[in-house]
Amino acid sequence: MPASSGSKPILPLDGVRIFDLTRILAGPTCTQLLGDLGADVIKIERRGQGDDTRSWGPPYVKDAEGNDTTESAYYLCANRSKRSVTMDLSKPDGIALAKRLIGESDILVENFKVGSLAKLGLGYEQLREEFPGLIYCSVTGFGQTGPYAKRAGYDFLAQGMGGIMSITGTPGGEPVKVGVGIADVMTGMYASTAILAALRHRDRTGEGQHIDICLLDSQVAWLVNEGTNYLVGGKVPQPLGNAHPNIVPYQVFPTKDGHIILACGNDGQYQRWCEVAGAGDLRDDPRYATNPLRIKNRETLCPAMVPYMAKMTTDEWVAALESAGVPCGPVNTIDQVFENPQVQAREMRIELDHPLSGDGKVPLIANPLKMSGTPVTYRHAPPTLGQHTDEVLAEILGMSAEEIAAEKTKGVV
Repeated sequence: MPASSGSKPILPLDGVRIFDLTRILAGPTCTQLLGDLGADVIKIERRGQGDDTRSWGPPYVKDAEGNDTTESAYYLCANRSKRSVTMDLSKPDGIALAKRLIGESDILVENFKVGSLAKLGLGYEQLREEFPGLIYCSVTGFGQTGPYAKRAGYDFLAQGMGGIMSITGTPGGEPVKVGVGIADVMTGMYASTAILAALRHRDRTGEGQHIDICLLDSQVAWLVNEGTNYLVGGKVPQPLGNAHPNIVPYQVFPTKDGHIILACGNDGQYQRWCEVAGAGDLRDDPRYATNPLRIKNRETLCPAMVPYMAKMTTDEWVAALESAGVPCGPVNTIDQVFENPQVQAREMRIELDHPLSGDGKVPLIANPLKMSGTPVTYRHAPPTLGQHTDEVLAEILGMSAEEIAAEKTKGVV
């Protein structure tokens, strides 16, 4: 990788280029992460329309007059650190141009339906001989194999079919999905890890490979402890609301003025909660002496804790329990999240320059990676549609202004 000089930050993926054929959330989450780490992400979008999520609002970025622009908050969440190029892949000249850019790229990431890109001559098997070092990552709903391979996949379906909805929500209530597209997001995270591993292999051997990752597999993988509980114990997990299947007490309790999360991860923490609460009866009751016993007797213990928790406000509980070394915390609304001093200290809210915004900037959620030697960078706000078409074609392919204009006249870009 080329070294950085002077005050310019060192970018761990500097020199790596990604031909990004993804849209919506899973694929864009993957490529945004890699872009923040320094990869040159070329986002290929349909002429005139672009990524579907551009129109998934409100809210939209406001212009100087307070009117909605074409950029939705949903689109902004997963598309920074990229350059947008519009291209019509239904035209032979568009395919030819795409292949030229692929030839200058290290990685291709796509989330088309299985077989769709092969029909255009852009499938992995069609590209591997011409570009043997290409890392080709396919993100789908159900994978490249199996009886569901050709089905369209969505986050909601993956959450349902992958089991997470069966253990989310209150006992006896309807199944509940996670409030954000977590199957999409986690698939993007797994994809980025696989790409980095494949890149390491390519750099040692010169060999590219095909990465097949899907929403359903990823959702099943992050059933983690509950999935393994079933595989080992044979008992089908049920929804527990905010309770934990393997730790008690570990849930939300009402306080004098709201709610608090109490997370007693061991017997000592439970004993210290009893001391702070003045709950000598619960401390000395042999039914609650150990975590296995508390799990067995959760239906009597947790209701007995409720009157104690109602004696103090959330802030009072947090202060008292933190002093006693008992893990706890408030249940913040999203506005409170960004007002939280720890979140602010960690700089989890950023602003980037944006050409359509009335005040010239858009607020975004920061990348959570904190790296001492190669920190993440935010080189581009989420691009407007086709913002970098001329720049990319000239810079990477050496095309002249006249050649680019000719491609535009033909409707290729």
